Amino acid sequence: MAPHPLDRTVAGPAPSRRRLLTAGLAGGAVLGLGGLLTACGSSGDSGGAAAGPAKAPGGSSPDQKSVNQGGDDYATVIEKMKGFGTDAAPGVYPRTVKHAMGETVIPAKPVRVVVLDTGELDNVVSLGIQPVGVVHTDGSKAMPSYLKDRAGNPADVGTINSLNLEAIAALKPDLILGSQLRAQEQYAQLSKIAPTVFSLRPGYPWKQNFQLNASPFGLEAEAKAQLDAYQAAAAAIGAALGDKRPTVTPLRFMPGKTRLYAELSFIGTILTDAQLPQPEIEQVKELAVEISPEQIDKADADWVFYGVYGTPSSTNQDAVLGGPLWKTLGAVKSGQARPVSDETWFLGLGVSAANTVLAELKGFVAPGS
Repeated sequence: MAPHPLDRTVAGPAPSRRRLLTAGLAGGAVLGLGGLLTACGSSGDSGGAAAGPAKAPGGSSPDQKSVNQGGDDYATVIEKMKGFGTDAAPGVYPRTVKHAMGETVIPAKPVRVVVLDTGELDNVVSLGIQPVGVVHTDGSKAMPSYLKDRAGNPADVGTINSLNLEAIAALKPDLILGSQLRAQEQYAQLSKIAPTVFSLRPGYPWKQNFQLNASPFGLEAEAKAQLDAYQAAAAAIGAALGDKRPTVTPLRFMPGKTRLYAELSFIGTILTDAQLPQPEIEQVKELAVEISPEQIDKADADWVFYGVYGTPSSTNQDAVLGGPLWKTLGAVKSGQARPVSDETWFLGLGVSAANTVLAELKGFVAPGS
């Protein structure tokens, strides 16, 4: 298939190399770029197969160098996104959108959109757009319940780990939204199908990703309005608590991993915006801190909110929650260790998920405010 005549792409710089940091931070391993796959709200460690002969790996398998060793520092990702988007006025087409892979021309307002991750799904649905195609995580092949009533009935085009390029092409999309970290290797093929816009990565820069995803539609003002409303709601939680702000640990059980989410994660940004502090072990400019079941006491805080990726039986959740060490946590003794939805707290990666998390947080830590 010939390249889309209006998809002018200038390849962006290759990500700098970075390895998974294993540091002795209070007995835990600090999770940097190497752990982005599953930690900042992404698919699981095992790759999922999509039906159809034209499937291709999505660039997010944990044994692929692009994830284990590549990527920009978390601390600089937002700075690197400055200039992304478009300077076209609302309603003006064609428009050129700058993004992680260069520049893409959008010839007309898109109406048939394929999204390649949970964040892009949340973003377009939050803007009132129903995608025609969607990928799922390996932990769940279902539409996230919090978006179900607004997302329509998009076709399944594989998983985050395994894009079905044939299924995507069959939908005849006029826009594809994804990220460099997930699907850099498939960008050229996707661009031949439709104009394609990539963020740098999902997770931590979710607010900037929302603005970028809004730019092909000319809906940047709407995205900003939603983010402003979210910020106000988050600030109200902190204001209601005053000086009595409890510490909060976001804990996630995953196949072979137990993680405490840190400052540069989706849930970490929400806690920061709500002015809810995390325990010292989580106060790092990284994605997460990985602990062993024997270190579960390091998760203790005034509140512990725990989610599970996939099925509990595929993780050590039941063993940890049923173990003697769990019962020693202050949050457990006070009844303030609560299960939460993984699809919003860890996988949502968009403003609708963030608003859902805020509402739940308020109900827990600031009821009646």
